[in-house]
Amino acid sequence: MEIRNVLVYGRDFLFHPGSVRVEGGTIRSVTLAERQGGSGTNESKPAHEIKKDGNHANYEIIDGEGAYLIPGLIDLHFHGAVGADVCDASEEALAAIAEYELSVGVTSLCPATMTLPVSDLNHILANIAAYAKKQKKESDPFSRRGESAENPACAEERYRPQASYVGVNMEGPFISRAKKGAQDGSKIIPFSMEVLEGFLSASEGLVRFIGIAPEENRDQLDFIREVKNRVAVSLAHTNADYDTAKRAFDLGASHAVHLYNAMPAYSHRAPGVVGAVCDSPWVGAELITDGVHIHSSVVRATFRMMGEDRMILISDSMRATGMPDGTYTLGGLEVVKEGKYARLASDGALAGSVSNLADCMRTAVGEMGLSLETAVRAATFNPAREMGLADQIGSIGPGMRADLLLMDRDLRLKAVYKDGVRC
Repeated sequence: MEIRNVLVYGRDFLFHPGSVRVEGGTIRSVTLAERQGGSGTNESKPAHEIKKDGNHANYEIIDGEGAYLIPGLIDLHFHGAVGADVCDASEEALAAIAEYELSVGVTSLCPATMTLPVSDLNHILANIAAYAKKQKKESDPFSRRGESAENPACAEERYRPQASYVGVNMEGPFISRAKKGAQDGSKIIPFSMEVLEGFLSASEGLVRFIGIAPEENRDQLDFIREVKNRVAVSLAHTNADYDTAKRAFDLGASHAVHLYNAMPAYSHRAPGVVGAVCDSPWVGAELITDGVHIHSSVVRATFRMMGEDRMILISDSMRATGMPDGTYTLGGLEVVKEGKYARLASDGALAGSVSNLADCMRTAVGEMGLSLETAVRAATFNPAREMGLADQIGSIGPGMRADLLLMDRDLRLKAVYKDGVRC
């Protein structure tokens, strides 16, 4: 197919009038015109047209009617949605989440685990790894064709496109009790190589981030040195002061989990983790832009202070996302959803968000004052790069996966394309 008459989000992180050609689930070519002050390409084409292309099969031309064409969104920190949580460790939960996320424009997923018993975490990781492999197989048309030939009944089973599980963000269990937030403090343990090896093995290498509170162990520096080339080390739910956090970053920690939340406050005499992130330009930092966790002024200031190249929008959504108000659970703890708030029933602490990443991006633009170009980068390319997947997802260019969104000028979703197929 070819999507024409759109404003394409280019690899320069700007919008350009142009078109995108897709074949076999991959972007084949991108044609960009000179920027025209935010207007469309002024092409006049039928909304749907079938063309023949020399040596290739017939292809469809789609008129984007001047809409924005952006990469599929990538959420590298969330827990669940529509009543399901990845820590439920069931195929049904993962399927429900992946179908919901795709429906709102999130095409790639890196769920976060909670602080739970090690045996439970290993089971959860194995479940995600198995489901990710199943997704990859079922999204391959050649694989499905082979199965149908062997079993005619399979020919009637149509693959339902879903957001892809591309990693796991381990938020626990190596965290601080002082900053546990909505995590279960009784399950927190000191970090250990043996336990980490088990996580990496169970996930079949799908773990992208391992969160630690560096102040909690005397050997934390040796731990970072040893694992930094195998998995990204993040500072998560930590009470570290500036010096401790900066030392961890200098030794190879490269990520900060939901900046400002579950860490010491940033102040003029005690800059804490936030100050250490600011002084470590190789560190990527998550921000929950649901309009609840961080004030709009702080979001704007943080982007100016850190630079838009390393800020990552996340949802931190939990199972109550997409659900009515009521009582739910997160990591085994009771959570009450009321409007846009999710709080622990026990003490009222914030317990994740009830906003998906697409809504967080809209909030960042419409309420927090970020430019659309900046917000899209922080929800697509930056998380892809942080996970080491920027050569596959997160931008629009030849050879990239054809995960694409069409959005109108009010950022309403017009169409979702997963692996080049409209969903």
